[in-house]
Amino acid sequence: MRSLLVSLNIKLTKSKPINNKNFKTILRTQSQGSLSSGFKGSFYPFFPYAKLDKPVAESKVFFRGQSVSNGKEIKGAGAVMALKYKTSANEKITVKLGLSYTSIENAKSNMNVEAKSLNFDAAKANALKIWGEYLGRINVDGGTKADLTKFYTGLFHALLGRGLASDVNGAYPKNDGQAGQIKLDGKGQPIHNHYNTDAIWGAFWNLTQLWSLAYPEYYSDWIQSQLLVYKDAGWLGDGIANSKYVSGVGTNFTSLAIAAAYNCGIRDFDVELGYEAALKNEVDGANRPDGAGKLDVGSFVKNGYSPYIPELGMDTNTEGSGFSASHTMEYSFSSFAVGQFAKHLGKEKDYQQLSKLSKGWELLFDNETKLIRPRTKDGEFIKDFDPLAPWIGFQEGNAVQYTFYVPHQAEKLISLVGKDEFNNRLDSIFILSQKDIFGGGTTVNAFSGLHALYNQGNQPNLHISWMFNFSGKPYLSQKWVRAICNEFYGTDGLHGYGYGQDEDQGQLGAWYVMSAIGLFDIKGLTEIDPKFQIGSPIFDRVEIKLNNKYYKGNAFVIEVDNNSTDNVYLQSVDYNGKKQESVFIPFSDIVNGGNLRVKMGNLPNYKLDK
Repeated sequence: MRSLLVSLNIKLTKSKPINNKNFKTILRTQSQGSLSSGFKGSFYPFFPYAKLDKPVAESKVFFRGQSVSNGKEIKGAGAVMALKYKTSANEKITVKLGLSYTSIENAKSNMNVEAKSLNFDAAKANALKIWGEYLGRINVDGGTKADLTKFYTGLFHALLGRGLASDVNGAYPKNDGQAGQIKLDGKGQPIHNHYNTDAIWGAFWNLTQLWSLAYPEYYSDWIQSQLLVYKDAGWLGDGIANSKYVSGVGTNFTSLAIAAAYNCGIRDFDVELGYEAALKNEVDGANRPDGAGKLDVGSFVKNGYSPYIPELGMDTNTEGSGFSASHTMEYSFSSFAVGQFAKHLGKEKDYQQLSKLSKGWELLFDNETKLIRPRTKDGEFIKDFDPLAPWIGFQEGNAVQYTFYVPHQAEKLISLVGKDEFNNRLDSIFILSQKDIFGGGTTVNAFSGLHALYNQGNQPNLHISWMFNFSGKPYLSQKWVRAICNEFYGTDGLHGYGYGQDEDQGQLGAWYVMSAIGLFDIKGLTEIDPKFQIGSPIFDRVEIKLNNKYYKGNAFVIEVDNNSTDNVYLQSVDYNGKKQESVFIPFSDIVNGGNLRVKMGNLPNYKLDK
């Protein structure tokens, strides 16, 4: 006799308790149910449907902490169902499970379409085939066993992060709790998938670059998911769960990601709707719901910066924020991105407004300290300024870290600081940070690096090791990026992404993937003609398979000569047999297909400049 316990009473992290449960056994081999949970005021239903290959011998039901009774159905919070089966020695019972966020009927349909004719071994083989295809989009040769482990673990996490929320028939959960319908193609298939997603705070320095390069159809689905939410509820979401707003950080970079996709040639979405949503996200501060983030964007548009209001603590309102300085840096960057989108579409008036907003960060640059410093409503810099103090005007970081948050206008920042001082400061930061493994040392805490000079374990700093490419010393980017890959990243459970750092649905893994193949853009591919910066590839050969639906080329190959753990510096760069003296390569050159050949050495080549 064997038993199967059906219980979904686990409360996950910050989610609300599971409630409104309903479990029911039907036809002795099938069970179905429903339940709901939520996050930050949003509730969403969930419908499981299961089919077993053996009839139930006995079923019992109970509520946790209460007595057990015979029964085939139970409803309410704390509900549990226990199913008993008569089995022979070592007999296995196969359970097929269909899930849906819209209805039990769709859960059953999902199971039948995807698994009706499969046994366990066939399902496993299918899963391996699918993952083999996805992971095989980027093939690498060379490197150590640890390098390969870190690379494909990072790639796996980058692809695993978002959860499919739509059904096989195109039904999806709408923001109002009803079921919506994705358009179907001529074969009756949904034209795109609908995904749940965490906030993409910092994802332009990892995930969206990876998606653009090797998974553009995935990127397109993600954008169309966001636009469904916009159509249904009127605002882009910071993070979404079943189309409900579940803002994680209170900002919103969805508009930047839409703009970058368009610039990369991913345009099989409603472009006018995408632009409308993106522009609204950047300049409209009226009646924003909490889940749309950027509650202080109206103040940013009015003043050019978000004022620091200490009384708010870690909150934000329409007048300003406790994270005003980091918001100003972020809104300046996303204004630049959507401004490039506007320029691409010929919307000159919007382009001019957004270009002006993109310079808002300069209002917080303190010429005395040469750091970004919060300003209050009256325009004064805050007193008793501690550059290493997190949470005072800066979200999950400090002034030293956030001063470099000007990826879209790096040259302007460098000129304000002074090129020599900029290079010396940034190089010194990495020299000192290396002693703490480029983050919070061995402290196991997602926020362990917030007081540090540099923190690879969280989003705000993920681009700065590449900034030497804009300050005349690209060899220092080659040196420090390779060191971060070797030392911050590990291969065991404790030391994987630093020590317990903020992995965030594949972001740190995707950063490693891009850095390990030697391609990165600090601007997050937000320019009209985006460019990658070439770094220090870890592997001897990299082949990236390209999607012909979006790009002209079939593959882009990177070949690395004289590579080793000591030879971290670029000596020469050839693209399709033509020598170049630059570490920049247009995105269009890559996706048109071709060959990038680089030679490495143990000493810098000072002639390879921007």
